[in-house]
Amino acid sequence: MSEMDDLAAFAVLMEAGSFTLAAQQLGCSKGQLSKRISLLESRFCVVLLQRTTRRLSLTAAGAALLPQAQALLVQVERARQALARLKDDISGPVRMTVPVSLGETFFEGLLTEFARTYPNVQIELELYNGYRDLTRDGFDLAIRSDAAIDERLVARPLLAWHEMTCASPAYLDQYGEPQTPQALAEHRCLLNSHYSGREEWLYHQQHELLRVRVSGPFASNHYSLLKKAALADAGIARLPSYLLQEELADGRLRWVLREYQTRRMPMYLVHPYQGGLPKRTQVLADYLIDWFKRSGEALDRLQR
Repeated sequence: MSEMDDLAAFAVLMEAGSFTLAAQQLGCSKGQLSKRISLLESRFCVVLLQRTTRRLSLTAAGAALLPQAQALLVQVERARQALARLKDDISGPVRMTVPVSLGETFFEGLLTEFARTYPNVQIELELYNGYRDLTRDGFDLAIRSDAAIDERLVARPLLAWHEMTCASPAYLDQYGEPQTPQALAEHRCLLNSHYSGREEWLYHQQHELLRVRVSGPFASNHYSLLKKAALADAGIARLPSYLLQEELADGRLRWVLREYQTRRMPMYLVHPYQGGLPKRTQVLADYLIDWFKRSGEALDRLQR
């Protein structure tokens, strides 16, 4: 324990009037408390207390030190109350970093639903596909798909997404709808240049892994651009399920090869490990978890 801790213990002891009551308040044993007072006396080279079986009385040195110890206790309590008010205050900035295409999906909701409910929370949303050290870079929240989450972070599951093979009705009317993954070799495919193996698409069916070589007129490392290309009738794309709710619902894109599965990827909302999130950060985290739950349920209905 530090000298300041021992001074606070001295103030608590004198307020309680006995080692038994003070030890209970401090969460320690009578022997530990007695040792702390003795260490304090050793540091100052004075005797602070006259101890009898019935009562405690202050020496002149103890009487001189007690007001300072009590003032320290008051300052600690004021600091605790100030932090508690800050934690419960639903206002102030929240910094969040998320993958580019994912952030675009809930961006509108942040500006409408969330902002109406919590108008005094200022969100700084960084769209970035790389890794950020949240503590070092000063971020409160992040969304990650890493299989192994940093042990310094708390991770809460958001959803498990998968890539859906899709194309516009106009493209399928012109070139036909592929019935098997192998048929994709004859189609104009839109490739994700973020992946080194972009020209090999993998599918699963009944525990069988199928590898298909594909090619096409356009590649991009940005899912949203690939979606725009598919909407423009440029070809067949593999896009994250979380990006397709509106386009599948209104028929602008059609899901093909539905009976063939692609890899499912978990997505997590993460934040640095700490005793408790500030209220402004907690309400944003709760909003995102609810938003993804509602979006996932809506997408599940479309896939049935």
